[in-house]
Amino acid sequence: MNKSELIDAMAASADIPKAAAGKALDGMVEALTQALKNGDTVTLVGFGSFYVGERAERTGRNPKTGETITIPAAKSPKFRAGKTLKDAL
Repeated sequence: MNKSELIDAMAASADIPKAAAGKALDGMVEALTQALKNGDTVTLVGFGSFYVGERAERTGRNPKTGETITIPAAKSPKFRAGKTLKDAL
């Protein structure tokens, strides 16, 4: 499912215009992104939690030359599914 299909499904489910569903989806994504940038966890009860995971600095190898390189530490968004979502699948 892509974004436009999700907007169509939201509009049909909530019985609202597609434009309003699109604005709602964009607003949710923006709020979720801002919360994660601030280091917060976003929990949707029954669906799951979005949080920021941290990866430590590590060494890697350039596959072409075999040279050892240092891969810097990084933060990445992660999702942990809730029980209701897991049970639905």
